[in-house]
Amino acid sequence: MDNKGEELRFAEAPIADVDSKAKDGGTDKTGKENVHNRDINSKNIFDDPVLCAQFLRDNFELPALKEVQPEDIDDISERYVPYLGTEFESDSVKKIRILDIGKGENPPFFVSLIEHKSLVDYDVSMQLLRYMVCIWTEYRREKEAQKEGCTRRKGFRYPVIMPVVYYEGKAKWTAGMHLSDRIGNSLRRPEWIPDFRYEVISLHDYSNQELLERGDEMSLVMLINKIQDTEDLERFIRIPADEVDRIVKDSPEHVVDVLVSVMESLCFKIDASAEERRQCVRKVRKRKMGYLFENMEKISIQEERRKTEEQRKKTEEQRRKTEEERKKTEEQRWKTEEERRKTEEQRRKTEEERKKTEEQRKRAEIAEEKLRAAEELIRQLKEQQKTE
Repeated sequence: MDNKGEELRFAEAPIADVDSKAKDGGTDKTGKENVHNRDINSKNIFDDPVLCAQFLRDNFELPALKEVQPEDIDDISERYVPYLGTEFESDSVKKIRILDIGKGENPPFFVSLIEHKSLVDYDVSMQLLRYMVCIWTEYRREKEAQKEGCTRRKGFRYPVIMPVVYYEGKAKWTAGMHLSDRIGNSLRRPEWIPDFRYEVISLHDYSNQELLERGDEMSLVMLINKIQDTEDLERFIRIPADEVDRIVKDSPEHVVDVLVSVMESLCFKIDASAEERRQCVRKVRKRKMGYLFENMEKISIQEERRKTEEQRKKTEEQRRKTEEERKKTEEQRWKTEEERRKTEEQRRKTEEERKKTEEQRKRAEIAEEKLRAAEELIRQLKEQQKTE
């Protein structure tokens, strides 16, 4: 990484495999990276009002957002943690003050709800709905505390919520964009089904050049978060250093802090050593981000692809063996179950035979008792005849 020729080293498992290993919240073999950590890093990004304002201005064709400034944004995420607990800790809720929309009893602000995803989540609309209802419930509680009964007035209005998914994954986002996509309609009564549409900001929908042309720190963050495999990294390395450095030249220190966090996350993904990460942080602090990976060109992309393919083959072979073992185990379980069933059937038949035999024995004993009684009666009659 530095002028002495020290290079960043990739882990044996390439970048592209990191997220798949962590998709259930687990870690890679080094324990360094997991989805929870990625979510928290994303929250740090949107917690910064400068970056959040840039994100809103750059990514939404909404006139009301084109002039939004950091001072117009209040972070209100912490209000909802008591309702939703750890489920909500990685998400970002912002109160955006826009006086022009405050007409009548309309609140002079709207709320942005930003949910980070690194994998496609088909239930995200229902997740967002839970958050939105929580936000409106808290708003109602707040207003009722100010003036009891005000929410029951005809003119009362809840604030608009803009639900956003910030998606870092490379695969196409294929989840339905409407809440109604997740609700059955077998009764053919669409008027009973609530609905809203969330927005998806997919990093890989933007080229590196498009992000660079925006010329702000949030787009640089998005540019870095796009890096999911060696090809992405190679394209990032080829960006002219002066274009990157120009973006961070006058960045405030709190924004640089976020950039440090983002770069450290990238260093973990590519398995940089502790010393290499320290060098990376120093360069970000000096606002020399264009030279972060000046020696990275020595990395063999073809070699990384070969390792990726070898790893894929090993994984596929292991999967095949596991499947074979599963089938054998299932077959053995089926045979054992069949034997158990046969044994149980035989036991049942034996028990029925035992019951029949016992009934026959009892009937025989009764018949024998009756026979003895009859013989005794005959004997008594004979004795009586003799005496007469």
